[in-house]
Amino acid sequence: MTTAPRPIVLLHGWGLSSKVWAPLLAQLPAATALDLPGHGGAAPAGDNIDAWAEALVAQLPDGAVLVGWSLGAQLALHIAARHPHKAARLVLIAATPRFVQAPDWPAALPEATLADFRADFDTAPDATQRRFTALQAMGDGRRRDVTAALNAALTPADDIHRAALATGLKLLADTDLRASIGSVHQPVRLIHGAEDRLMPAAAAEWLADALPDGRLSVFKDCGHAPLLSRPADCAALIAAFA
Repeated sequence: MTTAPRPIVLLHGWGLSSKVWAPLLAQLPAATALDLPGHGGAAPAGDNIDAWAEALVAQLPDGAVLVGWSLGAQLALHIAARHPHKAARLVLIAATPRFVQAPDWPAALPEATLADFRADFDTAPDATQRRFTALQAMGDGRRRDVTAALNAALTPADDIHRAALATGLKLLADTDLRASIGSVHQPVRLIHGAEDRLMPAAAAEWLADALPDGRLSVFKDCGHAPLLSRPADCAALIAAFA
């Protein structure tokens, strides 16, 4: 008897939209890409990760392979722990359980750096978004192309989206999933860029060790967006894992 393929659902990162997955969808045409709350064409949700996760869960089929990148990876982890029937497997790209540093968590962005981004977003949102995409492309061998693709997929910081985008930055500042990682029993494939300047590879290494069933692949000459820098390689790993 032939087993039906698991549905593959893609969750993007902060400030972007589901358009960012276009190169990967060209390799995985059966996959579905969702917009995060308040991003792209999606309605906003509440001001915490629970509300954002619930908004996504309402759109997910049971038994999906959740592919999350950056903030999308945090949401995928949260969904897997809270709604395990929705996530049969996880693929986490540029993932971390905690986005900002703490005394017991050095593998992250300095808290002051993210605080500056939040303050700058309040006064100059468009410029702040482009600074954020530039940081994501740093260290990548295809930096120019990655930056262009990220900028083309941005959710505009207009009157419709601006509040939700600010909330997304709050989620990045507030979310700490380390205590719930042991509850994620699904198989997890981690993909990370060795030159990621936004999120150190040590965060993914911690996840690979802490998850009950985690495995990590690190791409050389790659920054925070392997889905854009190495779409064919990401797609091959996802397809084999799914």
